[in-house]
Amino acid sequence: MVEVEVVVAHSERATLRVGDVFLKVDADQARIDAEVEAMALAPVPTPEILWRQPHVLAVAAVQGTTLGRLGGPSTGSRAAWTAAGVAIRTLHDAPLPDRLGRAGRSIVALAAELDDECELLVTNGMLPADLVVRNRQVAEAALRPWAPVFTHGDLQIAHVFVDGEEVTGIIDWSEAGRGDALYDLATFTLGHEEHLGDLLTGYGAEVDLDVIRGWWSLRCLLAIRWLIEHDFDPFATGCEVDVLSSRT
Repeated sequence: MVEVEVVVAHSERATLRVGDVFLKVDADQARIDAEVEAMALAPVPTPEILWRQPHVLAVAAVQGTTLGRLGGPSTGSRAAWTAAGVAIRTLHDAPLPDRLGRAGRSIVALAAELDDECELLVTNGMLPADLVVRNRQVAEAALRPWAPVFTHGDLQIAHVFVDGEEVTGIIDWSEAGRGDALYDLATFTLGHEEHLGDLLTGYGAEVDLDVIRGWWSLRCLLAIRWLIEHDFDPFATGCEVDVLSSRT
């Protein structure tokens, strides 16, 4: 008997799996529209769109498995990580979309958001002040001018599927658009720093590792309070707080 599996759910959106069909329910119709547009433009494998109705997008499951998840070990080979790097570079080399993505926020706005969030983390007692201060310093490296590319915008390790050494699908494109290439690379390797070299071998371009580290710290600092408020656990082993601790 086919059962309904809740993949992820919070107040903004939910993803359900029924057999080989994923149903994405989003309170913001614009995110669904942006996801459909991005998948049509992306020169990499994406899920097949089965149908779309207001606030719901149905896509087919993609073949293969992910390289792992945040907080868990990587299940992919070094060659699979390299293949992922090739796919990400293909996306970044594609013509720019019209839409500004999550990875394209302005430096000024991002710095202001980061400072506010750091203050709240300390004031609310969520993290020790010294941990926040140190990672705010590390995050400064990401706040620099960048040339826009076609970014995924939420390129978590769980969003890229591989079969052997072939990337079979990249999912969840609602945050895609013009943005900073190193944001994608940092998001993909968050919590899996040991595979950054394999990824960059496939990516085939020199990158500033301080900027990658800066994005690791920045992304975690901005995410922790939201995760706690939506019943996720950033304190779990290998997750956001451990990433921040590794920077000290």
